Amino acid sequence: MKISKIIIFISILSFLTVSCEKDLLNTIPKDRLASDLFWQSEQDALYASTGIYSRLGGQWRYCSMDAFSDIAHFILQWRAESAIEKNTYDASNNVVGYEWAHYYGIIQVASSFLENVDKVEDMDPDLNARLKAEAKTLRAFSYINLVMLYGDVPLVTTSMSVSDAKEIGRTDVSVIWDFISTELTEAAADLPPVQTERGRVTKGVALGLKARAMLYAGRYSEARDAALAVMALGVHQIHDSYSELFDYAGESSSEIMFARQYAKDLDAHEIFYFYTANSLYTQECQVIPTKPLVDAYLMQSTGLPIGAPGSGFDPFDPYNDRDPRLYHTIYINGDTLPNGAVLNTLPGSGTGDDITSSAENVTQTGWYFKKYVSDADFASPWNCGVNLIYLRYAEVLLTYAEASVELGGANIDQSVLDAINELRTRSDVNMPLVTTTDQAELREIVRRERKIELALEGHRLFDIRRWGIAEDVIPGTVKGMTYEDPANPGTLVMAELTGYVKEFNPAKHYLWPIPFNEIELNDNLVQNPGY
Repeated sequence: MKISKIIIFISILSFLTVSCEKDLLNTIPKDRLASDLFWQSEQDALYASTGIYSRLGGQWRYCSMDAFSDIAHFILQWRAESAIEKNTYDASNNVVGYEWAHYYGIIQVASSFLENVDKVEDMDPDLNARLKAEAKTLRAFSYINLVMLYGDVPLVTTSMSVSDAKEIGRTDVSVIWDFISTELTEAAADLPPVQTERGRVTKGVALGLKARAMLYAGRYSEARDAALAVMALGVHQIHDSYSELFDYAGESSSEIMFARQYAKDLDAHEIFYFYTANSLYTQECQVIPTKPLVDAYLMQSTGLPIGAPGSGFDPFDPYNDRDPRLYHTIYINGDTLPNGAVLNTLPGSGTGDDITSSAENVTQTGWYFKKYVSDADFASPWNCGVNLIYLRYAEVLLTYAEASVELGGANIDQSVLDAINELRTRSDVNMPLVTTTDQAELREIVRRERKIELALEGHRLFDIRRWGIAEDVIPGTVKGMTYEDPANPGTLVMAELTGYVKEFNPAKHYLWPIPFNEIELNDNLVQNPGY
């Protein structure tokens, strides 16, 4: 994060709390900002624009999303997130309400910005257009998430009063996809390829989010074209080190297109705590990997799935010769932890990570997440400054590949293989090249690549929903590592949470319910089926 970003953030806080002492009878109320005193200068517009960014989600929202799918598990069963994971929630669940309020909060402030920024007189027209484009991009980003969570939602393009909010109805999802496409197309036209201030959205971000949205909507030609437009910019490229992307060393990489900006001591998060091994910090870990994710990593030397004949997989040495992205994403037995100790989650290990431990925050699957857990944060795990990524160039390439595969025919050419192989040939990944042009085989390859490449970045829930496979991959118990039984050498045992059973009703759980409070306040909001 550039220091200018930090200064702007601090300036906003200072500006909102300053009161006039010259005339106590005309003191500005401290709980709000008088609009007739704001919108006086370009700096005011920049402050207000930065305020939209400050509403982007933090670690809890970012880190929990994959635990609502099949590739991660939320340890604490008493939390509202656990009910979401198991699909035993209802419309009154806190997470259901928080997500709705979060994204509509961004939409509200973005819309207010768009309504008021023209009040600034003599504003540079290019700056005016750019800031409007940024607000449109962040608003569209919010709508993408709302549609994927709730389906038809109210399409709001102006700031609303409480009375307005009590009367608005739901908008057909196809209309919202049209709106998102138009918003991001218009925004891209007014955004620069590169921003001076890191963290602000660019032309590539608007186009990349459009590619994502159109892929989610099943509009593959539009998704492919938008992804191609990002590729044609020549601004972004795949970072040569996968592991660096999720640590401080990779924050300036052009692969990272859009990220929530953080800085130690100024605006920090606690992601280290969220994934930490219990032996490092007890009673802190929240989310852990599951077997479907670990099993998805191919064998490196053969490029085959671990269950395929001739893959070379050895169940007694399950982590040998695997896709190196496994080692960069997940702590496995034998890994060195940030404190220099060696991870051992086996029963009877005597460590704080023994999977048979009754401690609440010990891994139950035998693994911990490594992504975003920086050794540099070990001494102060509550003070993490690693930026949380919302959009990477890798996703754009996978969107291009998937859209091309779904379109089929002449769209499946060498450029599709090149897009996939760019990810697989990083120096710290080095997986065999994909060479097949068979549509069914490529579809499976692209879906696996998204699963492992984008793991823990909040994509998996939306992917299994749009592919219509959630009822195949979610139901059942949470499963973990397979290990040799210490009491019975030669016998393999699989870790499993037999008392934790996840449900999935395809007639109901492909969408979350509209929050109960919203339904209660507004008779025009019709609840989703099954709730």
